[in-house]
Amino acid sequence: MAKYLLLKHYRGAPAAVNDVPMDRWTPEEIQAHIQYMNDFAAKLEASGEFVDGQALAPEGAWVRSDGEGKPPVTDGPFAETKDLIAGWMIIDVDSYERAVELAGELSSAPGAGGEPIHEWLEVRPLLTASPTVTE
Repeated sequence: MAKYLLLKHYRGAPAAVNDVPMDRWTPEEIQAHIQYMNDFAAKLEASGEFVDGQALAPEGAWVRSDGEGKPPVTDGPFAETKDLIAGWMIIDVDSYERAVELAGELSSAPGAGGEPIHEWLEVRPLLTASPTVTE
């Protein structure tokens, strides 16, 4: 089994087919989308492939250490690229191909007008071992 992170983007990824921002969806469209996500997670829980997942609010900030004193904060997240993560799901599957298959299914969550979003999802493996350094 290998763990993968499925990242949903508010923006920064290639445009979805049904590219209407969520802030323009009706309450019923939002509820249908959330229900789809919950049903998808429940299906993966039943198959033993679900690890965790959360939706994220659009607000955020970048923070870093500058040594002594108060750390600097800038607007964001991702102030330079305006990339913004909408949520994530971690899955534990048998193969990369299965991770891609599930990401494709998740991509069809309903959006505006009840039509599938067909959004792009980022699929990233979780690091399981420290990188080997060769000299």
